[in-house]
Amino acid sequence: MSVKTQSYPTLLTNRRAINILSIVIPVAVALLIGIRQKVPLGEWTSALPHAIGIINAATSLLLIAAVVAIKQQKVELHRKLMTTAFALGAIFLVTYITYHISNPSTSYGGEGAIRYLYYFLLISHILLSIVVVRYVLLAMYYALNKQFGDHRRIVKLAFPIWLYVSITGVAVYLMISPYY
Repeated sequence: MSVKTQSYPTLLTNRRAINILSIVIPVAVALLIGIRQKVPLGEWTSALPHAIGIINAATSLLLIAAVVAIKQQKVELHRKLMTTAFALGAIFLVTYITYHISNPSTSYGGEGAIRYLYYFLLISHILLSIVVVRYVLLAMYYALNKQFGDHRRIVKLAFPIWLYVSITGVAVYLMISPYY
């Protein structure tokens, strides 16, 4: 007797869910960060920026390794590296929100030209992090649905933006870390 398997849709294989998440995630993050009354989650949350810096650095390395893997036609390794990078993105999101809902914003204390560089990196990082959500979700959608032509097309946008966001996340962290 043959057992028939049923395919269950997941958020990442549902195009409508991706469209909704592409809007909901950045809006929710902005709203949660904008809350003036901080939620007292404990002193441990003050260490989260350091974890966020590590997550961004690890994501950068995973993205680069994944590109090298796919160029060497190591598809399974590429899949594992990108799945890990995607999971780190989710962990980043949770830790970022947790930190910002429980701690006041840290002001950058640098002066002169370095201050302008910091704010350029910060603003471009934030704006592109909003944009990249949709591209990353679509890249995962196409990969999971074996639509590799569309996957290759979207990652031409997703990869450089995601890599820039993760690298500038590290740069911004390093620049502001003396002020925590």
